[in-house]
Formats: sequence, C-alpha cells, structure tokens
Amino acid sequence: MALTKEQIAQRIARELQDGYYVNLGIGIPTLVANYIPKGIDVVLQSENGLLGMGPFPTEDKVDADLINAGKQTITTLPGTAFFDSAYSFGMIRSQRIDLTVLGAMEVSENGDIANWKIPGKLIKGMGGAMDLVASARNIIVTMMQTNPKGESKLLPTCSLPLTGKKCIQRVLTDIGFYNIQDGAFHLVEIAPGVTVDEIKAKTLGKLVISDKLKTIEV
Repeated sequence: MALTKEQIAQRIARELQDGYYVNLGIGIPTLVANYIPKGIDVVLQSENGLLGMGPFPTEDKVDADLINAGKQTITTLPGTAFFDSAYSFGMIRSQRIDLTVLGAMEVSENGDIANWKIPGKLIKGMGGAMDLVASARNIIVTMMQTNPKGESKLLPTCSLPLTGKKCIQRVLTDIGFYNIQDGAFHLVEIAPGVTVDEIKAKTLGKLVISDKLKTIEV
C-alpha cells in the first residue's frame, strides 16, 4: 500500500526535533505543518519573509493576506515575525535552518536534485530551492517514487536541469524511505504492503536494501 501525501507528511514530522528551525518546500512538504508532534516546539520559516507559521487554516480562519512561499494561505502563531525576503534568504544562506524539506522531480544516486524546471514548460522562477540546497545542512526530499508515466524518479543521473549537486541525504517517497550514501539509494524503511520487488522495479538508480529494513508506521 503506497503512502498518501498526508502519511508522507506525518512520517517526515517525526524527524522534527525540539528547537528546530524548519523550511518546508512547496507541495507535500507544506503538509508537515499540520502534523508537528505534541511536545515538539519548532519554528517554521518561509522564504517570502515569515518566521513562526502555524498549520493550514480552516475555512473560517482563511486570511488571503497570509501566505507561504507557495502562495498557500497559512496561520500564524504568537510571536510570528514578518520581514522582507532579503532578510529571509540571509537566514538560509547563513545556515540558520536546521531542517529543510523539499519536493523534487528527480533525485540521483549521488544526491543530485532537480526540482525547479521542466524544459519547455513555463515557470515563474526558481524560487528559493537553489539557496536552500546550497546552504542547508540537513535536507529530506519528499515525492512520489514514479512520475505520471510510471517512470522512476530515483535515477543514476538526473535528466532535468539540476537545482544542486550532491546535497540530498534522504528521500521519502510513497513506497520507501532511503538514505543516499556511497553513490546509492539505501532503503531503510518500506511502506506497509509494498514488496522489495516493487521497490526494485521502481528504482533505476543503484539500490541497496538494509538488512535492518523497517516498515513505515502509518
């Protein structure tokens, strides 16, 4: 059984540690804000100039003026700070962020990431991804294991324009959690009901199966 986007976010939320400053990228990563464990105090940072975001609002709490970098409406918490994006990127570039969670279109077995451009498709810009991957010390990528055509997104080398090289340490997909090391995807956790054979069929990059493989708790 593949994980839902919400289950992926819940698993990532268990990686949060008390006192962390965290940047959540566009897509699945933004859902992590809804699943911060009780007793864990983290500060969510957004590159458009926010420090201290709360979970997504219910319909009656939506304020169109409060948005994250992905232009999704958000809530704020007591003590939330607002500032310009230059100050925000200063926080990122000076390595003030403890954990960055990003979406991706492709990740290579060497830890390269492509997550900002598909040739021939119109985009508004690269956003803050390049700054985040160049400065962050701890990055987790969340994405589906395959694209809409059923093709693996865990590859020997990325085919799309790169966002960064050798910067990704961990990847959580809808079917597995991987550490990237020694030029390979090391499968350490597997989604409930998913087989190792399915993982192998959907991974084009070099794959190593942990001898201590665990099932992802959902």
